Amino acid sequence: MATPIAATLADLIERIPPNWRSVLAESIAEPWFADLDAYVKQQRAEHTVYPPADDVFTALHLTPFASVRAVILGQDPYHKPDEAHGLAFSVPPGVAPPGSLRNILVEWARDLGRPIPTDGSLVPWAKDGVLLLNTVLTVRRGEPRSHASRGWELFTGAVVAAVAAKPSTVVFLLWGARAQGFRTGIDETRHVLLAASHPSPLSARRPCGDAPPFVGSAPFRRANEELEARDLPRIEWDLAAP
Repeated sequence: MATPIAATLADLIERIPPNWRSVLAESIAEPWFADLDAYVKQQRAEHTVYPPADDVFTALHLTPFASVRAVILGQDPYHKPDEAHGLAFSVPPGVAPPGSLRNILVEWARDLGRPIPTDGSLVPWAKDGVLLLNTVLTVRRGEPRSHASRGWELFTGAVVAAVAAKPSTVVFLLWGARAQGFRTGIDETRHVLLAASHPSPLSARRPCGDAPPFVGSAPFRRANEELEARDLPRIEWDLAAP
């Protein structure tokens, strides 16, 4: 069933938390953002678009700007029914984890010595300060990357830039070439950047340029080691037990 058109992107802007709205105010006022708004409205009128309009900014709702301690960048939302809910790599409770998420959960279990979760919701991470941000925030059903290069990358680039401007150390986990393309502007003398290949089954075991394969990269343990080395609180990385 297609998503109702009534809850449009323009309506959602008013519901972005005030601290995010203030740091993104210049981007929201740019002409390209109005063009993006019009494009997404038109796409929802003609196609099934994921995630539902009310979920487009879930990552910003669950992780306030002041609370961001880590950033995980995805690509675009899952393009199959019931999977996308506005958090990179995550699926709603009760939905079977797609391939990339399965690899993340296996690596998480191996890295932290915990049982592999059966639930693919990463909401606990978002509530613990991990911004789960896709670089493109909408997609047509069954058509991956269909909303790429329409303006979303400018918006999410502004989000990354705002986080990179924070005075406190943030861990950026950049998985795959598209995510690593956002490393420009991240001060690596002040922040921590942990790069690896994308967790997709097609690439998880392969290097990505100078970055190691995702499998075996121990991103969760390494993130906490870097935070603890700076006397900063660790991230619990809690997920639902199987």
